[in-house]
Amino acid sequence: MEKAQAIEAENGEVKEETTKTVKDGSICGYESLHSLLSANLKPELFQEVSRLLLGLNCARAIDKIDLPDSAKALSSEHDFDLQAFCFRADKELLRAPRVVRVGLIQNSIALPTTTHFQDQKRALFQKLKPIIEVAGASGVNILCLQEAWMMPFAFCTREKRWCEFAEPVGGESTQFLQDFALKYNMVIINPILERDVNHGETIWNTAVIIGNHGNIIGKHRKNHIPRVGDFNESTYYMEGNTGHPVFETAYGKIGVNICYGRHHPLNWLGFGLNGAEIVFNPSATVGELSEPMWAIEARNAAIANSYFVGSINRVGTEIFPNPFTSGDGKPQHADFGHFYGSSHFSAPDASCTPSLSRNRDGLLISDMDLNLCRQLKDKWGFRMTSRYELYAELLAHYVKPDFEPQVISDPLLHKKTL
Repeated sequence: MEKAQAIEAENGEVKEETTKTVKDGSICGYESLHSLLSANLKPELFQEVSRLLLGLNCARAIDKIDLPDSAKALSSEHDFDLQAFCFRADKELLRAPRVVRVGLIQNSIALPTTTHFQDQKRALFQKLKPIIEVAGASGVNILCLQEAWMMPFAFCTREKRWCEFAEPVGGESTQFLQDFALKYNMVIINPILERDVNHGETIWNTAVIIGNHGNIIGKHRKNHIPRVGDFNESTYYMEGNTGHPVFETAYGKIGVNICYGRHHPLNWLGFGLNGAEIVFNPSATVGELSEPMWAIEARNAAIANSYFVGSINRVGTEIFPNPFTSGDGKPQHADFGHFYGSSHFSAPDASCTPSLSRNRDGLLISDMDLNLCRQLKDKWGFRMTSRYELYAELLAHYVKPDFEPQVISDPLLHKKTL
């Protein structure tokens, strides 16, 4: 196999392959870590490695779901990664299974950032249409798109003209998705750049929750705004004012932890305290910054809060017409870096699905029995043993200007010795 041979080649050839993979977004020519391991390990070794990397769900490996041939044909025709898996729960005597089918979409932009804004948005609508159709035809109950899916992620540039992409909660993108929600009886989470026309045209980073009847259930605005390297998002919007809402839908209670909020454990906790069973994390993040964290943080949140997590990241390298700098002394550049996709699901029992492609559009589908959430709360007792009163007291003191850390110093620490 040529890819495997390249990995085993002498140093010079390996460097050439590594350079190539950086450019095309793959991992040594493979779409994901899982596909790399599958192609290069003996089956028995791959099975054991998968157990360690992905965990076990109800004491067994996560099973794949066989989707309709029509769905597979559309994914092949439109060149997007399509994968589907199943999370189980133990059978209960007093409750029937509560299985919902959930989908995540990751995608690259459809046109160069230099084209007319309206053309860019319309092209994204057309690009996502077949992927959404596959989700609907595959019986997906809840579908979530990536952060600010209806535009390039231009928040690195600090140019205000990108604010033209902002739209009201009931704007063009929501209307586009409402038709699919009604057609397929599907709840859809629509992360947009919001223009709040009732409050002085204020801009927010917002997720609109569309009900399965095509209605708008509500919205959540991003709680934590990054100021890291090229992520200069506070140029466009500030921290949200909607708290940690959990939306009760026909298919379960869901929350939306938008992008940078995944780095804040208390943010995940807030959705858990309000009763979320699934929390979605629509994101836009690049490999140079966060990839080592990507597979860890959401999984930790699912474990600690006893709910499912759906993690979504966009794909590709978006090049902007005017170069910008990061304020770190490095030369100006015209792109963020590579958005590495790799969308995945995490379960409260520490199991997770393989990731979608690192360099292609994709739809990830998972059946999940929501009974698993309470079963893990009963098993581990995290909620029962959490001692919230201790942390409430600590935080109440911490936010005061006269707070002093509880530090007990060794009395001999600074004593002079003879």
